[in-house]
Amino acid sequence: MCTLAEKAIAATHVSLTLDDPLPRRPPYFWWLLANALALCFAVISWAACLHVFKNPELPRNYAILGKIGRLPVLKRYTVLDVPNGSALSPKELYARYFGYSDDQRKRTNSLIMRNYLTNFERPLLLAYVEGDYQVTAVRQLDSRDFLDPGVVMRAQAMVKPDEISPPLPYPVFIEYLFPTPQPNVAEMFKLGDILSVKKNPNCAAVVHIAKITHDEEPALLLTVIPIAYGPYQIDDAAAFQIEPPSLLRPAAAFPVMNH
Repeated sequence: MCTLAEKAIAATHVSLTLDDPLPRRPPYFWWLLANALALCFAVISWAACLHVFKNPELPRNYAILGKIGRLPVLKRYTVLDVPNGSALSPKELYARYFGYSDDQRKRTNSLIMRNYLTNFERPLLLAYVEGDYQVTAVRQLDSRDFLDPGVVMRAQAMVKPDEISPPLPYPVFIEYLFPTPQPNVAEMFKLGDILSVKKNPNCAAVVHIAKITHDEEPALLLTVIPIAYGPYQIDDAAAFQIEPPSLLRPAAAFPVMNH
C-alpha cells in the first residue's frame, strides 16, 4: 500500500504534468511546410501550363491561350516548303482510315488537329489528299464553323475501276475548307464539277476523319485544309486567294457540312 507521502508526491507530479505547456513545434517545421506547399504548387502549375501549351486542340486550352495572348500562329507555307507527308489516292485513304474503330478515330483526330495547330511539329501523321472529286455541295463558312471567312465544299471521289472504264463514284468524300478573305467564293464552284486534287500544288492536309452513311451505305468523310497559301486556280478564268486563318474554333462541330 502506498504511504501518504508517496500519494502526495504522485499527486504533485500529476499536477505539474497537467500544468506543463504542450511542446512547441520547432521553427523549421513551418519553414519546411511552407516550402513543401510552394513546391507542390509549382509542380502543379508547371504541369497545367505544359498541358495547355502542348494540347491546343482542346477547346478549353485554346480558349486559355487566347485569353493570355499565346494562340498558336499558323505558318504561311508555300508549295516549296510544306512539311513532308503521304500523298494518298481515294483507295489508299479508304484502306488507311475506313477500318478505324471509334476510339482510333477519336485519338487520331486529336493528334492530327494538334499537328495542324502546331504547324506539323510531328509530321508523321500528315496525309495529303489526291484524286478526282465531284462537287456535291458548297457554302460559305461562318461563325459556327472551325474557321471563317472562307468556303467549304463537299465532293465525292471518282475512281476508274480499270483503265478502260469511266470513273465511278467511290465511298470516299472530302469536305474541303478554303480559308479566304474574298467574298462570294462559293459561287465559283458548281455542283457536278470535277475537282482534281494534287499534293503539289494543293497540299490539302487531312485534319479530321469521320464515317457517314451515303445512299444507305457506309462511307469515309475526310475534312481537309490546304496548308500551302497563295492563289488557288479553279480554271483559266477563276481564281481566289488562300490565306492562313488567324482565329480557329476547335469547339466547332465536325464534319463541317453537317450543320
